[in-house]
Amino acid sequence: MFHPLFDLTGRVALVTGAGGGFGGAISEGFAEAGADLLITDINPDTLRRTAETVTRLGRRAVPVVGDATDPQAIRTIYDRLDQEYGRIDVLVTCAGPAWTTRPEELSLDDLDRTLKSLGVGKFCFCQEAGRRMLAQGKGSIINIGSIASVSALGRGHVAYGMGMAAVVEMTRELSTEWSGRGVRVNAILPAQVPNENNGLVDRMQASPALRDTFLRGIPMGRLGRSEEIKGPAVFLASDASSWVTGIILPMDGGNLAKNAGGSHPGMPGETASL
Repeated sequence: MFHPLFDLTGRVALVTGAGGGFGGAISEGFAEAGADLLITDINPDTLRRTAETVTRLGRRAVPVVGDATDPQAIRTIYDRLDQEYGRIDVLVTCAGPAWTTRPEELSLDDLDRTLKSLGVGKFCFCQEAGRRMLAQGKGSIINIGSIASVSALGRGHVAYGMGMAAVVEMTRELSTEWSGRGVRVNAILPAQVPNENNGLVDRMQASPALRDTFLRGIPMGRLGRSEEIKGPAVFLASDASSWVTGIILPMDGGNLAKNAGGSHPGMPGETASL
């Protein structure tokens, strides 16, 4: 039996990066919970697949191809939302490309593009949603961040980490400003979750030792799966989290809970006694 607290029937959700692993999974989870959606992505082919999935589940999907880093394109997406639905109850910001380069080699142009993508782009989406939700008196915004905002990943992630840290602080600030007026703002921070869009599979194939590097930091003993973000997202979108705002929720298999010098059962390469 589906608990009514998690029911999204009658609600409208906008999901960015909906053609990707997380965005596609969240869109599917929202449709399963009863929501209708406007979904957006820069890739028309993957976006179409997500729209087809939502439709098969009996919910409405309005796909809009657009660049989530361009403020004018973002406002055009909201114009379409206003035309199609006239409201927004849930926003999820998944999209946000980043550039990974060693810090001594990182160009300021690439740093600027990353910060605009993760900071300015996501803020613009939140601002447009916030204006509409504040007028309604209710809404939920969910920013998809990364554990890189809390602890350093190395391997050239300096710009990415800086951008994701901005997403986390933006989440806290918007929650503080808006939650008293009915708009909750939270963030989910995934760890390593390979999918066809984020390049982790290719990177692990190119450097086989990287998988064990990841697993040494994950006490649950495995990498994540894109569909595992459905539960946290539906929870934060629904009335089940009606008094939850400003939280930064790791989805990381225990990564952030573990000290960098700690050990866990089954840890690759572990030789110390437990």
